[in-house]
Amino acid sequence: MDPEIAKTQEERKKMEQQLASLTSLTFDRDLYGGVDREAYETSIPATDDEEPDMGLNEVAQKLASYTAPKSILKEMPRGGDGSEETDGFRKPSRIIDREDDYRRRRLDRIISPERHDPFSAGEKTPDPSVRTYSDVMKEESLKKQKEELLRKIANKKKEEEEARAEKEEKPASSVPKRSNRWDQSKEDDGKVVKKAKTGSDWDLPDATPGIGRWDATPTPGRIGDATPGAGRRNRWDETPTPGRVVDSDATPVGGVTPGATPAGVAWDATPKGMATPTPKRQKSRWDETPASMESATPALGAVTPSLGGVTPGPTPLGAIDMATPTPNSLAMRGAITPEQYNLLRWEKDIEERNRPLTDEELDAMFPQEGYKILDPPASYVPIRTPARKLLATPTPMGTPLYSIPDENRGQQFDLGQEPPAGLPFMKPEDYQYFGALLNEEDEEELSPEEQKERKIMKLLLKVKNGTPPQRKTALRQLTDKAREFGAGPLFNRILPLLMQPTLEDQERHLLVKVIDRVLYKLDELVRPYVHKILVVIEPLLIDEDYYARVEGREIISNLSKAAGLATMIAAMRPDIDNIDEYVRNTTARAFSVVASALGIPALLPFLKAVCQSKKSWQARHTGIKIVQQIAILIGCAVLPHLRSLVEIIEHGLNDENQKVRTITALSLAALAEAAAPYGIESFDSVLKPLWKGIRSHRGKVLAAFLKAIGFIIPLMDAMYANYYTKEVMFILIREFQSPDEEMKKIVLKVVKQCVSTEGVEAEYIRSDILPEFFRNFWVRRMALDRRNYRQLVETTVEIADKVGVKDIAGRIVEDLKDESEPYRRMVMETIEKVVTNMGASDIDARLEELLIDGILYAFQEQTSDDANVMLNGFGAVVNSLGQRVKPYLPQICGTIKWRLNNKSAKVRQQAADLISRIAVVMKQCQEEQLMGHLGVVLYEYLGEEYPEVLGSILGALKAIVNVIGMTKMTPPIKDLLPRLTPILKNRHEKVQENCIDLVGRIADRGAEFVPAREWMRICFELLEMLKAHKKGIRRATVNTFGYIAKAIGPQDVLATLLNNLKVQERQNRVCTTVAIAIVAETCSPFTVLPALMNEYRVPELNVQNGVLKSLSFLFEYIGEMGKDYIYAVTPLLEDALMDRDLVHRQTAASAVKHMALGVAGLGCEDALVHLLNYVWPNIFETSPHVINAVTEAIEGMRVALGAAVVLNYCLQGLFHPARKVREVYWKIYNSLYIGAQDALVAAYPILEDEQDNVYSRPELMMFV
Repeated sequence: MDPEIAKTQEERKKMEQQLASLTSLTFDRDLYGGVDREAYETSIPATDDEEPDMGLNEVAQKLASYTAPKSILKEMPRGGDGSEETDGFRKPSRIIDREDDYRRRRLDRIISPERHDPFSAGEKTPDPSVRTYSDVMKEESLKKQKEELLRKIANKKKEEEEARAEKEEKPASSVPKRSNRWDQSKEDDGKVVKKAKTGSDWDLPDATPGIGRWDATPTPGRIGDATPGAGRRNRWDETPTPGRVVDSDATPVGGVTPGATPAGVAWDATPKGMATPTPKRQKSRWDETPASMESATPALGAVTPSLGGVTPGPTPLGAIDMATPTPNSLAMRGAITPEQYNLLRWEKDIEERNRPLTDEELDAMFPQEGYKILDPPASYVPIRTPARKLLATPTPMGTPLYSIPDENRGQQFDLGQEPPAGLPFMKPEDYQYFGALLNEEDEEELSPEEQKERKIMKLLLKVKNGTPPQRKTALRQLTDKAREFGAGPLFNRILPLLMQPTLEDQERHLLVKVIDRVLYKLDELVRPYVHKILVVIEPLLIDEDYYARVEGREIISNLSKAAGLATMIAAMRPDIDNIDEYVRNTTARAFSVVASALGIPALLPFLKAVCQSKKSWQARHTGIKIVQQIAILIGCAVLPHLRSLVEIIEHGLNDENQKVRTITALSLAALAEAAAPYGIESFDSVLKPLWKGIRSHRGKVLAAFLKAIGFIIPLMDAMYANYYTKEVMFILIREFQSPDEEMKKIVLKVVKQCVSTEGVEAEYIRSDILPEFFRNFWVRRMALDRRNYRQLVETTVEIADKVGVKDIAGRIVEDLKDESEPYRRMVMETIEKVVTNMGASDIDARLEELLIDGILYAFQEQTSDDANVMLNGFGAVVNSLGQRVKPYLPQICGTIKWRLNNKSAKVRQQAADLISRIAVVMKQCQEEQLMGHLGVVLYEYLGEEYPEVLGSILGALKAIVNVIGMTKMTPPIKDLLPRLTPILKNRHEKVQENCIDLVGRIADRGAEFVPAREWMRICFELLEMLKAHKKGIRRATVNTFGYIAKAIGPQDVLATLLNNLKVQERQNRVCTTVAIAIVAETCSPFTVLPALMNEYRVPELNVQNGVLKSLSFLFEYIGEMGKDYIYAVTPLLEDALMDRDLVHRQTAASAVKHMALGVAGLGCEDALVHLLNYVWPNIFETSPHVINAVTEAIEGMRVALGAAVVLNYCLQGLFHPARKVREVYWKIYNSLYIGAQDALVAAYPILEDEQDNVYSRPELMMFV
């Protein structure tokens, strides 16, 4: 309704604009360039300065505006919700927000109904209601035909529109007067001649306005006060009036009031003498009174039969002359029309004739011999549709009247309803899936199926939106009860959630995990739902997130193992020649995963059939793409099947369809890449068609053929490779000039592969390839596209490996001063990689000068954020040149000092980073004085406020300290270290890491230059750094404690660390225990163990756990030194292994493991057996962490005591009557068997010989 109103308003608005009143002023717009006159100046200002015009022309604004690149605009947060989460450039969490249009096509796919499982049915005939493979294939065929037809219709329409447009472009005959639709005359062929509009609007007479459906009766003075036109008939209109409602030209039928003026035929060439012609309208079902009824309300005994005074309704109250009479039929028997009477009579006759024959009648009809009575099939259900029922079915009384439905209390208005207790919060988009959980229903009253549905919904909601503990419990329940819930209810709930448009990455990950767990349990029950699952999981295979792709592959792999190859092929076969390219692409990838899971040989016959399909090129294309995806997915594992795969797809090189030829060449390229450097003999059959193809094809097909040859050439012997390279290079050099970006990338890749081949000589590359290569590719435009940029750098580096640095660097060194920064960056990256690979030995003096000059220029002129390229390049060139760079060092250092004083933080950071890159070369050049000067300069900049810059300055200082040594360092170490202590409080990771590295280096090499009090201050600061998020910082801190303890003795450091064991934060305590262990290793264990064992007496859980953890790390670090201390700590470990606290026993078992591994073979077996007696009772623990620690301790004992000792402990429980006891013992025995199988032979018990069996081993006895 609303669109119709809007349309009417638009038409009226246009009409008002056309019929503008004489008082309004109009002007010719063409004079002002189609812009409003008000946008132009009407006077020139008296002063010379122009006033700023705020109302600038909109067109001018658009022309003068600048905008960001689309890639940045896409990632910018959209306004609207104003939430804090959307502020900044954060990655969108919703999957659909980061998907392109191609990937969004996954939402267009429909989750198909479950399919027939032939394996479960056996040889039974499938139920007609079940979708079988043939049904699916028929549906796909119909869909394809429909798509083809729609495409043809669209093409036809397009052609017609183009023809019409061409016709309209021809000049039409001009007619002076404007006419309305009734005056259009027709040509002989019946086509209406359109009259061209000429003249001004003011020359026209008053037009006959159309009447909108909501208009009032026209009155004088309104728009449209001329002759009224015929409006659209409304079904609710009153009695028709002339000009308002169209009258029919025939005699009115029952129920229609005759109009005042009869209407003529609507499309007569000339109207038949009527005041206002009105078009004929369609008859409405409301216009007629039923033929058998009068207009009055019928009463009992009236002409029309009815039940006393009731107006006839749409549903009859009872039928006449039924087999069983009803009360209503008595009242309705009064009057009956001949038609009704005949209908009843015929019906009875038909019923009599069509009734089922009895056995007696059949016996009379058929001979007694030769016939047998068969039982109907068990699955036979007679058809009982309403259309086949007879009218004589009795209706007992009147049908039930309207009843008010129950109020649905689950309706959502403004505020979301609170979920029941125990369920997590629901998002608005979750209501359509989990809304049933909000209904307050008594679960006991529900049917078992509904109860199961609710249970599944609750568990899925907990997995999707719950807290980690809720999620963990729900996942376990779903896994354990998967077969009880059944595949149907589970997948019918999980899969629609995965198709939800608002799904987020984390939610998808969790739901995919549910499917993965459930698949293991359901196993063969999953077969009818394979296609449903694939529709949801296949899009993961083309997701931009690597981990999503891995998840998708894992699910499809497990699914194919559960369902089997036949089911997978039956499920995916209809999608192979699907009309939608997206479906074919994802299906090909899914098939490659199935091949890797079930083995390529199992799939080869199917692939052969698909690739040779005669019916559709889509099937051939998808089959060949499956081969390509198999090669990409499983890599060198294709080698055993390489020849078979090549033979399957080789005919595609000569296919009539261009797309099939292209994908065949790309598949051959993928196979060659996967098989490299082997398998050239498998490609013999395709070399000739490829060679012919590159000479005859152009465009994308040529690019694919070149790519295939590029990957096959490196597999050849040197002699053949040289010949083929020279042959193909002619075409490659021709294609150097191609404007197509894809072609450029492929040509670069092929050149790289050809050049790297063994048989290609350097002189041939210099003379034939390099001139054209640099002329066509080393241009600024190549630096703008990232993929081209990378490929060009790789190819140039590969050429440099063949022809040397001088040829390459000499050609591009001048470009280091190019005005385009991206181009300079590309040149710098190439030089860096070439120099790093090949060294700078063949760079002459002139090239050296040009190189240093260009690098300095490029380094100073850089403005972009990608500074590492310039830094790496500068560092690589300086380090390669070595002592040859000495003349340039003053100039380089002058540049660095000048840039350290720059107002831009980025520039200062780059200057400091450069010092750390070239410090080693400055030492080689004996420029210690210059380095000392730089050290003082950097020391003065330690007050830097930008943490990124401060981190770089600390890194530069560390590089200088490492190279110059502690004694020659300026400023002296005693001045430098106190300046670093407050910087340790900085929470920025880069500052923390560089600062702790510098402090650790000083503590290691120059601790004597700093007083002990300063070191203690640093120790307290270091404790805070144990909380750092970055592991590297925590590791450096722990090592620094060891250096400081070595410098000032362990007592003070140990006291600080032992106090830190009392803190609540676990990470802090763990790092402290590691630090204690390192102090023990550095300063010998006897300095630490007494204090550590004394600390165990503190009756606090955290402290005792910390001591045990320290002992564990300590024995891990000291190894063999532990034999001197094992007897000292045994009583402590005894106590810990008997403690009630699980964590105590776990940590003690870990300490026993490290101790046993350290002292193996050193004669401490008595202590170890004693400890084993305390460890062994813990084998029945249920906590996975404790079990893990205990099992590892027993493994350590196996190494230290020998397998025979542990076997004696094992034998007593291997045949225990309780299953849970046996399971634990067998688990230990299995690990024992894996670790020391040979040692167990001598320890097996001796069994006495029986009459039939001899168990004695005389050879073993003799050996023993």
